[in-house]
Amino acid sequence: MQSTITIVNLLGAVALLLFGLAQVKDGVTRAFGVKLRIVLATGTKSGPRSFLSGFLATIALQSSTATALTVASFAERDLIRPRMAQIVLLGANIGTAVTAWIFATGVAWLSPLLIITGIVVRKGASTARQGGGTALVGVGLMLLSLHLLSNATEPMRDSPALGAFIGLLDDAWPVALLLSAALAFVSSSSLAVVVLILSLASADILSTGLIIVLILGANLGGAIPPVIATLSGPASSRRITIGNLLVRAAGCAIALPLAGYGAMLLQQLPLAKAMLPVDAHLIFNLALAAIAWPFSGVVSNMMAKMVPDDPGTDESPRFLDASALDTPVVALANATREVLVVGDTIERMLIRAENAFKHNDLTPLAEIIVLEQKVDRLQQDVKIYLSQLGRKGLQEDDARRSITIIDYAINLEHIGDIIEKGLCEQIRKKIVNGFKFSDEGYDELKTLFDMTIENLRAAQSIFVTGDFDLARHLMEIKDDIRRLEKRSSGRHLERLRDGLTQSLQTSSLHLDMLRDLKRINAHIVSVAHPILDEGGVLGDSRLRAADSRS
Repeated sequence: MQSTITIVNLLGAVALLLFGLAQVKDGVTRAFGVKLRIVLATGTKSGPRSFLSGFLATIALQSSTATALTVASFAERDLIRPRMAQIVLLGANIGTAVTAWIFATGVAWLSPLLIITGIVVRKGASTARQGGGTALVGVGLMLLSLHLLSNATEPMRDSPALGAFIGLLDDAWPVALLLSAALAFVSSSSLAVVVLILSLASADILSTGLIIVLILGANLGGAIPPVIATLSGPASSRRITIGNLLVRAAGCAIALPLAGYGAMLLQQLPLAKAMLPVDAHLIFNLALAAIAWPFSGVVSNMMAKMVPDDPGTDESPRFLDASALDTPVVALANATREVLVVGDTIERMLIRAENAFKHNDLTPLAEIIVLEQKVDRLQQDVKIYLSQLGRKGLQEDDARRSITIIDYAINLEHIGDIIEKGLCEQIRKKIVNGFKFSDEGYDELKTLFDMTIENLRAAQSIFVTGDFDLARHLMEIKDDIRRLEKRSSGRHLERLRDGLTQSLQTSSLHLDMLRDLKRINAHIVSVAHPILDEGGVLGDSRLRAADSRS
């Protein structure tokens, strides 16, 4: 009976830890998601900056898996070079190790304070405050889980069955490594397994050598979930996650035969025995980063050969099945999936435009013309498909969903026109004439570019899920965009008055790009209108609101 209670307590503590991790990731993503992605996407121009970006992002998200998937998505969109992506993940690995080390330093007493503070902060009106409060609650729950884990593992000290099992693992290190890797894979968190090892070590039932082996397994298993998540993705993203897995596997293969020597070294160092798991975790990842960093280019080249490019795809509609028109629910789902393809194509156009803007390269602009033709063709196909569905007569909800799909497709098509006929022409003028924006003007435009891409990704999610909170958040961001555009225009005019040569040369380009990016965001935000209108929170007009106040 006592053994059953101990196991239940242990599993409950681990579950609480995983729940706390999820809360931290969700909270930080809601509060700082856009800024974190911008940091990851822009902080990768050099090796040290890439390493630091991965480290800081993982400290914030408490998940190297989340960082790996974000970086893989950037690689898919050509926002980051493959070599820099591998370095980002080396920094992410150390971020996880540092997080575990911090949690092990005896700060569990902060748990109640963080939970209470988080609950109070969550009551704020802004999304950032709500996300920050959720993250604080998550950290508090993680610290509480450490205390519970310590209590749950205390009875194990005198357990003959556990002692025999640990003895078997101590005599079969490869099995111990695989077991730890499996736990990290199943939990999708190497941090959770490291914390569990820390709790077992505090009960003084693990040898130093076994601690090192289990830590190696946690590192190996933590690299598997991103690979699984990107298996169905494009080759560019799979190369990143598979490369990270191979780097960690190589590190474990080298370190496993040396675990005995490592144990002797750790025992001679002035390290607290209770901290050995997190110390070993940190040392391993520091050593791995130092060794793998110089070979990051080799790893990227090897991945390019191991993972072949994706085969060419047919540009015709993929989901508009005419046989489904007799079943409106299925037909509407098909149209939704096809419009998501249109949205993804628009995202590629925006990214190509931003790359041309950043690198003064005309090459990405040529692809935008082809992509815009695809957008025109697909949105026209969607409209024809849904018009055929409408002839069969639709129930009110289905008819309303059909109109929403068509409206979103039309807005995406308008965005494509703005990118091709507006942004591309302005960027082409900048490159051909050799114009250079002022540093401040360049940063303002680049920030607006990044926010526009993030808003489009949010709109894609809203279009599918109909999430009310996310729709409201996107509407709030529209006001942020309006203020950013107004502030940037004002600063640009100030630079003109100051006689800054760069601003004089690029004046019309700067203002035109600001206007077009603002127009694009207006079309993006339109996806939230029907959701907020149905929820009764969308006013008829700003003018009517102003009249009511007066």
